[in-house]
Amino acid sequence: MASTIGWELYRTFLGVLKEGSLSGAARALGITQPTAGRHVAALEQALGVALFTRSQMGLMPTEAALALRGHAEAMESTAASLERVASSQGDGVRGAVRISASEVIGVEVLPPILARLRRQHPQLQIELVLSNRVQDLLKREADIAVRMVAPKQDQLLARRIGQIELGLHAHRDYLAQQGMPQTLAELAGHAVIGYDQTNAFIRSFAKTLQGFTRDSFALRADSDLAQLALLRAGAGLGICQVALARRDPALQRVLPGLFSLQLETWVTMHEDLRNSPRCRVTFDALVEGLQQHIAAAA
Repeated sequence: MASTIGWELYRTFLGVLKEGSLSGAARALGITQPTAGRHVAALEQALGVALFTRSQMGLMPTEAALALRGHAEAMESTAASLERVASSQGDGVRGAVRISASEVIGVEVLPPILARLRRQHPQLQIELVLSNRVQDLLKREADIAVRMVAPKQDQLLARRIGQIELGLHAHRDYLAQQGMPQTLAELAGHAVIGYDQTNAFIRSFAKTLQGFTRDSFALRADSDLAQLALLRAGAGLGICQVALARRDPALQRVLPGLFSLQLETWVTMHEDLRNSPRCRVTFDALVEGLQQHIAAAA
């Protein structure tokens, strides 16, 4: 095995894993297909293992490739973090900050906060990663994360924002046609929007609404944004942040005294970034903006 293997080989290897072909990896990375092929061949030779086999579906990763994937992704995160740090060198607040947030928070809550932040610091660059998966700040997958669970790692700097209240809501047109339920039992006669795959949220939902299971949902989607779109379209009853619903006069809360869920909200970043001007001002802006968002529902 070669003692030193260049990052560009692992970068191309990871690109092929993600895209499923040399041509797809080449397009994604901005290189030629022959170059991508040479990179994979060189990495296989250096490691002494086969990484891909050809099939009708494209290049299929071997067990060795799958075992290497996590390490290559860690290298990718570290390389991206290095680039962000390098871009921040110089006077003032400048450079790239990578923020991780859930779909709804990233689309419905953060844009005005980030727009205001960019007006104050025009040399700041924002990378917004929307995923309901918790990004690993210790591996530098993101610089700052907005989380709905309390961080457990000691190396993280965390600020508790408060609780975001979730309630049942429906479009006024839906309620005009189907009527406003007066009890939890009456929800069985309504089209309820929920999740497809069972997860921790569904389990907490089921505890609040006894007897409600996945099969009780008339419309199912694992995307929070898709559920919100269905709710706004008048497709049925669904869960929505109370603060978001209050922005839209067409959305009305259903059974407010009987159904309420609370999401603990935190802003977190690695403690090593506390003295980084770009991360510090972004962290503070997120804390202030999210506190205002929660206050809007009070």
